[in-house]
Amino acid sequence: MRLCLLGDSIAAGVGSTRREDTLGPLLAERLRKAGHRVDLAVHAFAGARSADLRAQVRTAVASGADIAVVVIGANDLTRFVPAHVGARQLHDAVADLRASGAEVVVATAPDLSIVSHVPPALRDVVSAVSRDYAQVQQQAVIRAGGVVAHVERAVTPRFAADPSLFAADRFHPSAAGYRAIAEALAPAVEAAADRRGV
Repeated sequence: MRLCLLGDSIAAGVGSTRREDTLGPLLAERLRKAGHRVDLAVHAFAGARSADLRAQVRTAVASGADIAVVVIGANDLTRFVPAHVGARQLHDAVADLRASGAEVVVATAPDLSIVSHVPPALRDVVSAVSRDYAQVQQQAVIRAGGVVAHVERAVTPRFAADPSLFAADRFHPSAAGYRAIAEALAPAVEAAADRRGV
């Protein structure tokens, strides 16, 4: 089974000091424990926005992706990409992956209000904008035939309450943070693997 990670720095594993503590290896290990033979490819890179998914999708499709996990949205938010623009780009990426035969699981934009760099006076606004962005993304993913893993619902309270889930830069996850995200993603990824039947 070819598992591909697409998207931004979270999908790429920025913040963890060990590769094995990042999303790709953690999810691959979960699938292996469930009895699947897994090859992992990470096409994500730091700073990626939804506009960058097109090239990542081409690479994933060329490699024969069975399951594509897409983590995207944070950089669209920080760079003020309009929600309808980012969502359209995400829709097209998911649609192309689905057309190639891949199962697609998407983690939408995180709630950036929990990042320590956000001033307390702006947190409610940032949280609302983040939620609205994720909602538009979710609708786009569903229209394109993908599955949304509601990672933010599971991990936002944990990250808000536990600073150890952040890396030293206070923005990206630590190894413990990546484990929390992987746990939230795992049910959808495992279900995709079961549907794929590889």
